[in-house]
Amino acid sequence: MSSDPARKFTLDDLRAARVSGTKVPMLTCYDYTTARLMQEAGVPALLVGDSAANVILGHPTTVPISLDFMIDIAAAVRRGAPKCLLIADMPFGSYQASTTQGVKNAIRMMQLSGCDCVKIEVASGQIRLVRRLADAAIAVIAHLGLKPQSIGLIGEYKVQGRTAPDAKQIVQLATRVVRAGAAGILLEAVPPSVAAAVVEAVSVPVIGCGAGPACHGYVFVTHDALGLTPRRPKFVPNLGDLATPMAEAFRHYVQLVNSGKYPAAEHNYGEKPIEK
Repeated sequence: MSSDPARKFTLDDLRAARVSGTKVPMLTCYDYTTARLMQEAGVPALLVGDSAANVILGHPTTVPISLDFMIDIAAAVRRGAPKCLLIADMPFGSYQASTTQGVKNAIRMMQLSGCDCVKIEVASGQIRLVRRLADAAIAVIAHLGLKPQSIGLIGEYKVQGRTAPDAKQIVQLATRVVRAGAAGILLEAVPPSVAAAVVEAVSVPVIGCGAGPACHGYVFVTHDALGLTPRRPKFVPNLGDLATPMAEAFRHYVQLVNSGKYPAAEHNYGEKPIEK
């Protein structure tokens, strides 16, 4: 992994981190300004997740978010963080109908957003799509374990792979997607032993999202770690409380207006003398 902040962090760097044992920090990001700050802070990889449906648009699940919206925000993040490895989520409905649909929309995402990889929540039925995308030179990050787009099928967000048959199924699917050409795996909400088995079974980088220490990198929803959501999941570290100072700032603004202190003279534009 390159230590040169002027050089772009690439998929090759992620692969090198797997070999060297260096752990890669990754965060979710949804806008230009935050992306710029994350790049300046040295975060090497960003995920434009469909979790934007929850933390940006206020939906209870990730299902309603559109491909057009995902393309727009991924492009914004790309502009803010040109040196970061950028992974963009393919949202629900953008690839499930057919392999042809999935290839067409993944190409559209790559061309319009400038992302480096696309992430797809993979079931057995998407193996052919992964192969077609790899043939088209599109780097696919296969999302396994808990797959939020499957909420209608699984009923609730819960840990996956807790039984031996379920764990075996996750590991087997991981090996299949890698054989089909997946460039990496994102493994969400599984016990550490399952993640370790996946890491052992495949040759590509594995990014953990609540999957224990064996993974080669880690990601979570940034808003959860900054106290901007009602509940912080167990696997998300507490990186600070931005909600309290933001609310205080907003209250301060309300007080300024209500008291008549804003706008003050220093906030007004001067007038030019009228020429006669």
